[in-house]
Amino acid sequence: MSEVIDTDILIVGAGPVGLFAVFELGLLDMRAHVVDILDRPGGQCAELYPEKPIYDIPGLPEVTGQELTDNLLKQIAPFKPQFHYSQMVTALAKRDDGSFDVETDAGTRFKAKVVIVAAGGGSFQPKRPPVPQIQDYEGKSVFYSVRQIEAFRNEDVVIVGGGDSALDWTLALQPAARSVTLVHRRAEFRAADATVNRMWELEKAGKVRFKLGQVTELNGADGRLESLVLKSKESEETLAATRLLPFFGLTMKLGPVAEWGLNLNENLIPVDTEKFETSVPGIFSIGDINTYPGKLKLILSGFHEAALMAHAAKKIVSPGERVVFQYTTSSTSLQKKLKAA
Repeated sequence: MSEVIDTDILIVGAGPVGLFAVFELGLLDMRAHVVDILDRPGGQCAELYPEKPIYDIPGLPEVTGQELTDNLLKQIAPFKPQFHYSQMVTALAKRDDGSFDVETDAGTRFKAKVVIVAAGGGSFQPKRPPVPQIQDYEGKSVFYSVRQIEAFRNEDVVIVGGGDSALDWTLALQPAARSVTLVHRRAEFRAADATVNRMWELEKAGKVRFKLGQVTELNGADGRLESLVLKSKESEETLAATRLLPFFGLTMKLGPVAEWGLNLNENLIPVDTEKFETSVPGIFSIGDINTYPGKLKLILSGFHEAALMAHAAKKIVSPGERVVFQYTTSSTSLQKKLKAA
């Protein structure tokens, strides 16, 4: 079992609202760990429309999902949040003292005074490709994210997809793997130009292979992949493969949150509009996953919710401590925290 991480706050969800919550909590001297099922921060913004403009962020007439994510990461950097990517919270239990024991599917364990659910429309879960018996190989040789590059060292890796995740991991795993083959149904990609160009350079140098087609069959035993069948319009071939990484996009599901004992309303979490606390004291919910009268599913609404939530969470984390409301424009103590003084 992993060592228990003791923290003031555990945030479930590293989308824009979860990231901004780190800022508001940090201003009030609360330490935060952040868990997300994706392998990077940004949530829906970064994963589904990283280059699509957003027009309703105050003070930013136009910003892409990735730019907004990058700016938020820069803003919260002084508070040194700890991120735990490619993990889903699977268990949550309340202690007698009001704190929470939390565990993820990767075995990471936390003891948190406050839990904040900022999971957007729910947890993003990878879409399973339509390959017969693929579930027999999942977790042993078929993976939907990369948690440790060492698990792919000296393996024959086949990556399927044409987006940022597929191209990024093609480049990242190439130095460690015995072989890397990128498979996509066409020779055009939905990834950053620089990443695509680098992939083609490696392909030209013989360091990675690119194949047109779709995976139709897996061969192996006891969950251990040995080869797979790749089919295109012109031909069918068998490729050596001991690891398969399919990046077929994501689907949103509420996931284990539904089992946390919260009073749900049509897969949303009801909260009050003073603290944005749920039916379980000490668990707060902000962003698209919560609901209340007049709720608008806007990023700016989530930012407002994060600010009010932080002040309520402070009373739980530091009971009895007097908190004086301050503005970052005039408070030298806040400016020092932000390294702006």
